[in-house]
Amino acid sequence: MRRASSSWLLCVLMLLASAASAASELRGTWSASTHEKSPDKLHLNLSHPEDERKGRGQLGFTESRASFQGLSTGDGPATFTLPREAGTFAFTGSFQDGEGAGHYRFTPSDSYLKAMASLGYASLTPNQQFQLAATGVTTQRIKDLGAAGYKDIPVEKLLMVGIFDITPEYVKELSRLGYDKLDLDELVQGRIHGVTPQRVKELADAGYAKLAWDDLIAMNIHGVTPAFVKEMKELGFKDVGPENIVSLRIHGVSADFARQMRELGFQDLAADTLVNFRIHGVTPDFVKKLRDAGYPNITPEELVRLRIHGIDETFMRAMSKGDKAKGGK
Repeated sequence: MRRASSSWLLCVLMLLASAASAASELRGTWSASTHEKSPDKLHLNLSHPEDERKGRGQLGFTESRASFQGLSTGDGPATFTLPREAGTFAFTGSFQDGEGAGHYRFTPSDSYLKAMASLGYASLTPNQQFQLAATGVTTQRIKDLGAAGYKDIPVEKLLMVGIFDITPEYVKELSRLGYDKLDLDELVQGRIHGVTPQRVKELADAGYAKLAWDDLIAMNIHGVTPAFVKEMKELGFKDVGPENIVSLRIHGVSADFARQMRELGFQDLAADTLVNFRIHGVTPDFVKKLRDAGYPNITPEELVRLRIHGIDETFMRAMSKGDKAKGGK
């Protein structure tokens, strides 16, 4: 039998490698947009056939322009790449008025696959590698999070780490502020709802130090800002607990609402009374109309009861006329 030449074997090996690479590539469509407020960033949406077949939405993320190679968002054709440790995205398409669209090709990195295997992720699929690349999850971040106590993170949670930017720095800063026993889900909650170390410090300076994590989350969800706390304190609400300050915000008890009620003579209303006013629709206008109907000394409790039972100034005016008529007989 004739022996194959070394050059022939080399060609076969190169063809096999090329075929393997093509098989592992992921292709799909992309769309992108720029924003006037963040001119140094580009927001991308990626989809590919496997996701579309499974009914999944697009994978979106925002990236610094400096991370791309060859990117131009001027009107016309566009060809650029986004290199990641997990692999490289190659984009073709076009931009018009800051909006872009086209097709991309993702080539997974073999070295990333090996490095991930050494960290305990021995069976990553090309799709998982694509997602880890899109969300920017590096092996160094995994190592640093492991050193901070977050070991053996499942792949699906690694994606959350990337999507919501759970960095070792974020973990360390929160730990220094007393939040050193948070699990990964709590950290993700913090990122989703904007709990930053800066916000924690500002709320502490405003009088809400050493809050429970759930209270911090609730304050951020409902917009209890340091400015809102300051306004409430200036009105005399200095010792309102975290649940009550959140309740004030949820029910729309603004500084302006509290001031209007004080101008009507309700000087010492408790926070929960103001909340009850908002819940049941006791407005400054309602108070004025009842007083005009002949009830100048009506109490906060009576105001709430009237609203609960659907009694308005028209009914009270009629009652007042009826009482006068009886008294005149």
